Amino acid sequence: MDYQNIKSLEDFNQITEIQDAVLVYFSHEQCNVCKVLKPKIAELVNNEFSNIGLYYSDTVLQPEIAGQNSIFTVPTLVVYFMGKESIRKSRNIGLDELRQALQRPYDMIFG
Repeated sequence: MDYQNIKSLEDFNQITEIQDAVLVYFSHEQCNVCKVLKPKIAELVNNEFSNIGLYYSDTVLQPEIAGQNSIFTVPTLVVYFMGKESIRKSRNIGLDELRQALQRPYDMIFG
């Protein structure tokens, strides 16, 4: 599964409330680091945490979503489990660190 774009604040709120597990990748088109990291995170989630929904929010096109979530730097990813923010990583995001952070809550919900 690839990232689905979040179009509005209403979409964002509905997605995080309805789905059991959501990862939102906050970025914008001018961020080169973001472009490299984005597919690696998608691959990790698709291969190991397939029940997590992948979403993308462009901080330039949807500043209200970024503002509501206190996103001040990119890339930032926020993971919601059962409607609650559980994990937040910004800038230097290690895939192994992310894997370890996701494993326990993911296993508790879907294991």
